[in-house]
Amino acid sequence: MPEEVDRPSEPAGPTSEVGHRRPRTALLVGLAAGILALDLVTKLVVVATLSDREPLRLLGGALYLTEARNTGAAFSFAEGATVVFSLIAAVVVVVIVRAARRLFSTGWAVALGLVLGGALGNLVDRVFRDPGFLRGGVVDFFSLFDPYGRVWPIFNVADSAIVCGGILGAVLAVRGIEFDGSRGGGDRKRAGTD
Repeated sequence: MPEEVDRPSEPAGPTSEVGHRRPRTALLVGLAAGILALDLVTKLVVVATLSDREPLRLLGGALYLTEARNTGAAFSFAEGATVVFSLIAAVVVVVIVRAARRLFSTGWAVALGLVLGGALGNLVDRVFRDPGFLRGGVVDFFSLFDPYGRVWPIFNVADSAIVCGGILGAVLAVRGIEFDGSRGGGDRKRAGTD
């Protein structure tokens, strides 16, 4: 009797490849949790040590640590719209969490994990810091080349994560990489426009 050879239950190809891969949800959640924790810890340290103190000069003046409160969007844009930005951050969190179920791309997991962690970090400030619920000032503390943000706006760990995640997401989108890890093919795009 000839030996039986184990054969895959599904034919080889793109469908079976996706079927056997694991979602990258754990990567997304782990990275987001790490960013959130780092953001919260750094803000607590800054508030405890830099409040009512002169900015701390580092790297020969290339970087300063200073406490600032931002009630607007990035770069202190639209400071009167804090509630709107709080609600936008909450929507971003919900959208990313819902997208996590169909996420098989490591690159997208990293990009969305960075954005999710950053959005949560700043949202925590907006919810729990003065002057009140959804209107709280985000603690910023990194200032480049000037202690008071005159060269580049003062930012924090969450802001950095959001920007890095956004840039990575843009690169992945331009390269045609989908959430499931596949590449959006030219034929598929053309078929959708016909």
